[in-house]
Amino acid sequence: MRRIEFPSEQREFRRLTAAVLMERNVVTCRPSDTARHVAAELTTSNFGMLPVVRERGVLVGLVSEFDLLKVLMEGRDLDTVPAEEIMTRQITTVQEDTPVDEVIRLLEREHLIRVPVVLDGKLMGIVARRDILYGYLKTTATNWP
Repeated sequence: MRRIEFPSEQREFRRLTAAVLMERNVVTCRPSDTARHVAAELTTSNFGMLPVVRERGVLVGLVSEFDLLKVLMEGRDLDTVPAEEIMTRQITTVQEDTPVDEVIRLLEREHLIRVPVVLDGKLMGIVARRDILYGYLKTTATNWP
């Protein structure tokens, strides 16, 4: 659930932050989960990537559809490949107080669809391009909320 979905007096799109826009209920996986498990989560939930977290929600990587496709192209069995072996470890993130303009610039510069939101390394949520568009529509609607 995004905070922007709740009634608010915030009507200025440019004043929104990642904390307001982000999806908080993020499906994650563990480093030891198999690639098959990740593929199943992605396809049933209709996501493009899954954050990989350790204890207490510490973000350690991301597994994308492309990472899984590479495993298949190598002829490997998804049942034998752990997420930590194929995950991207260098992750671009934002903080909860990152302004919407900075998030947009980051997504554009890095050619990203979504970016994790972290606090002291812990995954707090994810902001996708669609969340930003929703925030714009919500804050500029004539009938608030």
